[in-house]
Amino acid sequence: MKKIEAIVRVHKLEDVKNALAEKGIHGMTITEVHGFGRQKGHTEMYRGTEYAVDFVPKRKIEVVAPDALVKSVIDTVMKIAQTGQIGDGKIFVSTLDEAIRIRTGETGEDAL
Repeated sequence: MKKIEAIVRVHKLEDVKNALAEKGIHGMTITEVHGFGRQKGHTEMYRGTEYAVDFVPKRKIEVVAPDALVKSVIDTVMKIAQTGQIGDGKIFVSTLDEAIRIRTGETGEDAL
């Protein structure tokens, strides 16, 4: 099992969620996050005053998938979230030792 964390643009979240659901991924966690990378924020005008927005709003999608679906999840996120512009986001993949469904006590991939 792998945990896939994808940081994507806010307006791409719904498209990514729907595409993953079509691939058979029905469980995910979404978090509002703020950060910056090479994009380094941007400036905005408010009431005639320019100010810097250092942390850009993004959405973090967390998915736990069986090893057989990991490549499909990554490819789907890449295809849907990519605009070709700086700030498209990142994908992190880590190995997951165990998953346990609290309600039933199921473990491993059965818990997904």
